[in-house]
Amino acid sequence: MSVALVSIIILAVMFIIATMFPINMGALAFVGAFLLGAVFLGMDTKDILASFPGGLFLTLVGVTYLFAIAQNNGTIDILVDKAVKLVDSRISLIPWVMFAITAAITAIGALGPAAVAIIAPIGLNFAQRYKINPLMMGMLIVHGAQAGGFSPIAVYGVIVNGLIEKAGFDFSPTALFLTSFIFNLVIAIVLFLVLGGRQLAGQRAGAIAERVAEARLKVSAGAHAADVDFKGSGSGTYGPRDPAGDGAASKAPGQRFGQIMTIIGLIALAVIALGFKVDVGFVSITIAVFLALVNPAGQKGAVNKISWSTVLLICGMLTFVGVLEEAGTIEYVSNGVANLGAPLLAGLLICYIGAVVSAFASSTAILAALIPLAIPFLNTGSISATGLICALAIASTVVDVSPFSTNGALVLANAPEGTDKERFYKQVLGYGGIVVLAGPVMAWALLVLPGWL
Repeated sequence: MSVALVSIIILAVMFIIATMFPINMGALAFVGAFLLGAVFLGMDTKDILASFPGGLFLTLVGVTYLFAIAQNNGTIDILVDKAVKLVDSRISLIPWVMFAITAAITAIGALGPAAVAIIAPIGLNFAQRYKINPLMMGMLIVHGAQAGGFSPIAVYGVIVNGLIEKAGFDFSPTALFLTSFIFNLVIAIVLFLVLGGRQLAGQRAGAIAERVAEARLKVSAGAHAADVDFKGSGSGTYGPRDPAGDGAASKAPGQRFGQIMTIIGLIALAVIALGFKVDVGFVSITIAVFLALVNPAGQKGAVNKISWSTVLLICGMLTFVGVLEEAGTIEYVSNGVANLGAPLLAGLLICYIGAVVSAFASSTAILAALIPLAIPFLNTGSISATGLICALAIASTVVDVSPFSTNGALVLANAPEGTDKERFYKQVLGYGGIVVLAGPVMAWALLVLPGWL
């Protein structure tokens, strides 16, 4: 039995065990990487650990640490309030604001994970505060990042256009950008409608905030009746005593200073990571440590809010995928598809390979690896070059909603405190599975089968 087949069996066993027992898939993946690498490939531990995604580890830890501090000191609340005012308190528009911002950031050249790392914590905190489905909010942010990802100056767009130009095919960069944008936009619209977007129509943030505050005050009234100041004759409205007398709770100078510094830090993160292409992980953890130094009280407990189970899950799986590549498993599967002799069917299977592998690994790397494998089909002239490349690009990136991919992992890691993390993980995993199954065939059916591109 070949090593490639052994690796596929090990992967299947890992999924079965993780399904049957409450064991972190990342821990199983580390064991699988060790067994496959050391026993079947003769790799030493140094070579196995070379696949450990150190950059992603730092990004997950740094970004979640930074935004845990921002949540602790109240900065997230300030940003949420600004987002509400931006759309005149119309809650139904907030998810689309997040979609548009991430699309714009990636379209001008930022990596998708960098955009998601900045927007996801804000969007998910808003979702928690105003009772928006967190799955809908998180996935709209990821789809926004993918929608702008294939502009001619975006990272994905530059990679794909460069590979096709090198191969000498007549290809339209504009078609690539527009097909990806429209595909992700349509999915976002469906998600919005299915996951409660219609129920948000007409709701205003101010009205919800008042209802939440009233409910909290009613709960606390029995235990703290002496601290309640009833206002107005017979109005039935009441609120906590405000020593300042201006209707706003007083804030300690240290908290205000921490919030100001945090906002400056978040702006610096966007400028340095996006504008100067500096690694978002290093930048975010540097800013987090600086904030912890200037305002120690604001970072209390922030390290404990880092989603360590998610970090273990993602890093373990990506380490295993690296050993899979070393075993030649991906090349083995791709070559098997290439020898089918049916270009349309082979094109569909290539899209599926891109989707499945990209759901666990770097979309950038998969695009660079699979597009050259599609060249033989394009040379036959029996299949649309533009259609197949667009379909392959979409199939390989739309699955970034997977919790094992960087963008999906960032959404999971930034779920606000109070979120049922296990339930949220299963929701993201379920949605990711649907996209992996349906995304490639939809892209193929719309862009390759008709042959109109």
